[in-house]
Amino acid sequence: MGVQRPARILVVAALAALLAALLAGCAADPVIEPTPAPSFRSEAEAFAAAEATYRAYVDALNQVDLADPETFEAVYAWTTGDLNAGERKLFAQMHADGESVTGASSVQLFLPTSFDQNDLSVTADVCLDVSGVDVIDQSGGSVVAADRVDIQSMRVEFRPSADGRFLVMESVSGRDDGPAC
Repeated sequence: MGVQRPARILVVAALAALLAALLAGCAADPVIEPTPAPSFRSEAEAFAAAEATYRAYVDALNQVDLADPETFEAVYAWTTGDLNAGERKLFAQMHADGESVTGASSVQLFLPTSFDQNDLSVTADVCLDVSGVDVIDQSGGSVVAADRVDIQSMRVEFRPSADGRFLVMESVSGRDDGPAC
């Protein structure tokens, strides 16, 4: 898939989340407030905070309704920098294109790989199952590539939020190393 793979992974994950929102009903859940984590007493505590952040992000994705831009805000709360900007652009385009999502994504593996005690950053390898997710265009056709991999192998980087109270996702990229998905 080349350069498009990381963007496609995010799109598929985002769309999976949106599908779950469509299946869950009409009322949107309130925005989840991130758990404060100003410092970590141990590597294990940092890894637990990163996993909680990632799972909350996936839950937020699974609640997105592409027809309702207000539902995007919970996803944005868990991201920062270029990742946040990219998701904002992606969701805006999908909304403008009248796309919808069916299904939900689920975390199959979250394996922390590093923690930097100086800047409190965490890196983890993730396997995200998107097999039940489909993105539908206005004409009712799927826009998901036929050769999409059902379980996406990703590397996720986390860092403290701007106010330092909790972790946010700084980047998500496809990976070929680390644990098999």
